[in-house]
Amino acid sequence: MPRHPDRHHPTPVRTALSRRRLVLAAPIAVLLGITGGTLALTAGSSDASDVPSRGVPEARAVKPVRTDGGSVLQIMAHPDDDLFFMNPDTSRSLASGHSLTSVYLTAGESDGRNARRQDPRPPADKAAYAEARQNGIRAAYAEMATGNRTSPWDRVSIPTAGGGRAELDTLRAKPRITLVWLQLREAGSITEDRPHSLHGLWDGRIDALESQLAAGSPVREGFSSTKEQTIGTITGLLHRFKPTFVRMMDPTPGRNDRTGKLSDHQDHMYGARFAQAALARYAQSPGHPAFGVQNYLGYATGGLPHSLDPATTEAKLRSLRTYAWMDHTDYCEDPAGCGDRKVAARPAGHGWAQSIRYTRSDSTSWVRQGGRGGELYAFAVLDGRLAVWRKAATGWTGPVLQQGAGLDSGVTSARLPDGRIAVLGTRTELGETPEAYRREVVVSVQTAPGGAFGRWRSLSTPERDDATGTSDISVPAVLVDRAGLMSVYVRDAGHGLSVTSQRPGGEWTGWTRAGGEGVHGNPVAATDATGRGYVFAGTAKTVLAWTQAAPGSPVTGPAATGLPPTTVALSVTPDGADGVRLWFREPDSGAARSARFAGGALASPVRDVPGGAVGYGGYGAVGAAGDRLALRSGTGAVAQAPGGTVGGSLFSGAPAATPYGFATMGLDGRLHWTDWAPSGR
Repeated sequence: MPRHPDRHHPTPVRTALSRRRLVLAAPIAVLLGITGGTLALTAGSSDASDVPSRGVPEARAVKPVRTDGGSVLQIMAHPDDDLFFMNPDTSRSLASGHSLTSVYLTAGESDGRNARRQDPRPPADKAAYAEARQNGIRAAYAEMATGNRTSPWDRVSIPTAGGGRAELDTLRAKPRITLVWLQLREAGSITEDRPHSLHGLWDGRIDALESQLAAGSPVREGFSSTKEQTIGTITGLLHRFKPTFVRMMDPTPGRNDRTGKLSDHQDHMYGARFAQAALARYAQSPGHPAFGVQNYLGYATGGLPHSLDPATTEAKLRSLRTYAWMDHTDYCEDPAGCGDRKVAARPAGHGWAQSIRYTRSDSTSWVRQGGRGGELYAFAVLDGRLAVWRKAATGWTGPVLQQGAGLDSGVTSARLPDGRIAVLGTRTELGETPEAYRREVVVSVQTAPGGAFGRWRSLSTPERDDATGTSDISVPAVLVDRAGLMSVYVRDAGHGLSVTSQRPGGEWTGWTRAGGEGVHGNPVAATDATGRGYVFAGTAKTVLAWTQAAPGSPVTGPAATGLPPTTVALSVTPDGADGVRLWFREPDSGAARSARFAGGALASPVRDVPGGAVGYGGYGAVGAAGDRLALRSGTGAVAQAPGGTVGGSLFSGAPAATPYGFATMGLDGRLHWTDWAPSGR
């Protein structure tokens, strides 16, 4: 990683208050050291080549601590991506007692002016603005974790696997919480062509991307990073922190239907692709803990109905206001500033503070009853491979990781008439060149009831190429007819549905457009007891339906359901002798609701979830088995209804419900099973 003096980096200044935190807090921290392994204190840091923040050469630094039971690593392009798009998940991880590391790929320096639009235009100082944004993040995290925005951090420079250096910040009061700043140059524009950016680096338009060091960073010498070095740097951080769960933005955000431009910031998209490449490499290394991944929707979430209840939104806004330095007092005593004043003009963003949305990982059909007795199968994606658990009379066994890498988070499953199970998902091929990046639909079917799962079969993709729609396809939804033939639906990059169907000989048709406009999220499908199929997909205004007039007849649609707006996270289950029940969330409250469809049409009015208050708050899809529900509650933990029981650890995606109980995938990479009996864990 070539080094060079950073032309935009003035002589850094450590603030008086920052010095006092580093020097005066250290002896107190030593006296409070816990010898049982929960807190470790060292002189310097965890690496002999780690360098403390300048101005405090002899500082005692708290060593980052990794906790048992799960470790979360977040990868973002900019400071504030986590606060806008990953919260409240971030704050709940901070409160969980487990390790959390947030990695910021760029400095987020923008134009270097730390001011609201209505403020007088200050001189550009990119190093100072980058430092102010760091100060805002440290304050927001400290406040979420300790209740005190001034809780001190230790800042050191660490070597990276890419040959450069990065800044590592550790929260002194809770050393399981760390921040890593790679400080690469940002694009400086949402969609405009900027070759000197993560986009340009990924596409090979530049050989290396320059750094933009923050004014107070302990990283003292500017550098540049090639594509290979950047992937290597992120891979090295994965080895250092050994996460069991990774959060990142969506690498395939799609394009705006009206303008044709990217629907998200180019740094979000290409930062996520760099993270994808690093994760794929890390997954091949021996000895690491298995990890899951969750992707988050970025700017486009602001154009959809709000998914958070008022209390959760207010808590999220509180962190954003702290980051934005709303009080504009010099509490940090840093001339660079204590936060991001650009965000102070609109701390909620463009409707981003009121929502959180997962992409491709909100399926509730990842647990399926097998073909032999009461056996169950559960499916998840770990290390980019399908993980399979099996429950028989003696209990759960697994996971067994199947062959075939590159699987995206979120899978769905269906039971065939002969008792075999089919698992469907999407797989990303990074390709040898940027143009070869591709996401495709894949399916694996059991060789026999209770048997092994066959090799993945590619069903290709409805997308022409990556450039046209950024490979933006959803998790598949599947209908199975009485002959065991499958029809697979995905939301395509044109925000409609596309379908491919299995022929009697086992071959598949090409993808054809099934219609629909303004579709978001993942479609869902179910077959009623008569064999009639239903497919549903959400828009910003309602839910669309594709149905069969009679079992075995063609699926037609889309038809308007007359349903009110939802948060777009849907699930559907068979209901009674001749219908299905669609489950969804009410915008701005998170209340779970449902509607029954029969004969291809809405058959009953919308009803609230049984269980009363448990349906208020929370977000994401609802797992259902009859009238028994498992859903994310307002605390982020799982709730079951009726009964209102809330408990368990944080989890990814959405719960899956069965007649016997429900499952969640923990952030520790483990399957968590709960019987419907209130005390059964």
